[in-house]
Amino acid sequence: MSGISGSLLTVGSGGGSGAVISCPHGGRATPTAGSSDRSVLINGAPVATAAHSYAVVGCPHTVGGVPEPCAAVRWSADATGITVDGTPVLLDTSAAQCVTAAFVPQGPPFVQPAQREVTFR
Repeated sequence: MSGISGSLLTVGSGGGSGAVISCPHGGRATPTAGSSDRSVLINGAPVATAAHSYAVVGCPHTVGGVPEPCAAVRWSADATGITVDGTPVLLDTSAAQCVTAAFVPQGPPFVQPAQREVTFR
């Protein structure tokens, strides 16, 4: 667990107060319907876990003039030891990869946490 630090991510829905996540090309990542667990809240927003799914919309990425937009964010859970119902939580420093619909890696997402009250060091 040493060397890992960051702010816990929260999940917003609609106009909620979750982390702002975008792909390397400017597309916006949002939690998919039904991926929100409300068992642990920070300022009324659920804590994000490795079980949450994020879809990317609005990615303009093309390869040779052919659209290859980012479609999702895939998270690699950190070994922080912090879990919600046995599932690792996500930090703003958690490893992640944006991928196309064919699961081609496109690079890490940009993450801006919505809260800074709860951090892990």
